[in-house]
Amino acid sequence: MKRESENALLKWHQNPGRKPLLLLGARQVGKTWLMRHFGEKHFKHVAYIRFDRNERMRTIFETSDYNIEELLLHLQAEVRHKITPGKTLLILDEIQECPAALTSLKYFCEDLPELHVMAAGSLLGVQQHYGTGFPVGKVNTMTLYPMSFREFLNANGYETDTEMLDQCNWKSIQLFANRFEHQLKIYYYVGGMPEAVKTYVDTQDFNAVREVQNEILSNYSNDFSKHVPKLLAAKVSLLWESVPHQLAKENKRFVYNDVQKNMRARDLEDAMDWLLRAGLIYQVHRINEAALPIAAYRDGAFKLYFLDVGLLGAKSGLDISVILEKNAIFREFKGALTEQYVQQEMRAKCDISPHYWQSDSSRSEIDFIFQNGMNIVPVEVKAETNTKAKSLLNFCRRYTPKLAVRSSMNDYKLSELSTEGVTTTTLLDIPLYSISQIAKICSSQQPPLYKRENKRATTSLS
Repeated sequence: MKRESENALLKWHQNPGRKPLLLLGARQVGKTWLMRHFGEKHFKHVAYIRFDRNERMRTIFETSDYNIEELLLHLQAEVRHKITPGKTLLILDEIQECPAALTSLKYFCEDLPELHVMAAGSLLGVQQHYGTGFPVGKVNTMTLYPMSFREFLNANGYETDTEMLDQCNWKSIQLFANRFEHQLKIYYYVGGMPEAVKTYVDTQDFNAVREVQNEILSNYSNDFSKHVPKLLAAKVSLLWESVPHQLAKENKRFVYNDVQKNMRARDLEDAMDWLLRAGLIYQVHRINEAALPIAAYRDGAFKLYFLDVGLLGAKSGLDISVILEKNAIFREFKGALTEQYVQQEMRAKCDISPHYWQSDSSRSEIDFIFQNGMNIVPVEVKAETNTKAKSLLNFCRRYTPKLAVRSSMNDYKLSELSTEGVTTTTLLDIPLYSISQIAKICSSQQPPLYKRENKRATTSLS
């Protein structure tokens, strides 16, 4: 299955000023496969070292005194072929298990810059070494996320559909809206963990997909007991188990007391930090004022999301019939899946770390807010076709942003919001299955329209 991150790896490969590449991400998002696949595709040889299963190489790096010439000899002996700059990709996997190997990236950068070196490790393990030998300024870094909806479509043979999305060909997209909507709901269930996607592509068996997801969740839970002190592990498990419940609420703001009665922030601070650094959860912080820079207006409240929409569904026990048949359970939980999906796409496809906004009275809330250049863009998310957005209108009346986005299962539409007859905000309706294009659309001077759409609808805020 093709990963879009290959394009970024190719740019790195061709950059004469490149440094060793450190690939980060949660466990089982496909880091090892991506590196090996890329190496086999673009290099004559791949020299692959995995530190969690190779005590000898850990010892060699720990005793090398960072002599790159000597290290190269030992690496060649280990892989049993010559390591030649320009022809060989050196991969150092699970590098968090060998801090000396992480530090060595600095010396590969300085002493052998012509050699292509990739390293990968868990977010948590690598971050533990910041400030203690981490090669600051001597590596390029990239984070790998679960497969996006676009990658899911490609894996299932819908390459033409992804071309429509990339081109923002709204007329064609509208003609195939039912197919996009159906595939998106399947993606809600399967998610973007590569093994789950591959299982679905190979078998079309939702039960087999759920078995894979449950195994991944079990592996994560096992990590809690293996890599976390006993007392902290119990809190990590409590917090991890509470995320689906917190997202199922109408008000999705994270409440410590909902994890366990009488729990406070200080009780879960370390557990929260562990899950965040492991890349298993993400925080979306609340802002109390829509002003720049956005991060300066955080007020302490936040929502928590999983790393993957499919794993959220698995953790919540949602059956595929619940999603495809729109029964009562899905109607209650669809908002959580939809918000999970949107923030996941914004991070993976648009490099956006969104916030959310809530009015002082808590009566109005905008699901996501992000900064686009010197503009603030509010994003209202609707799971189906009901697009009544009183909160969005209230926000636009108060802050008059240049552009506001509403994402739902409705078709693309461009309209204008006005107050007392004066246009204040351009309102952009984007189908949920096109949300990956939000950054591109918002950055363009003129959002793409049908050629025949010369007139925009007007919505009054009066």
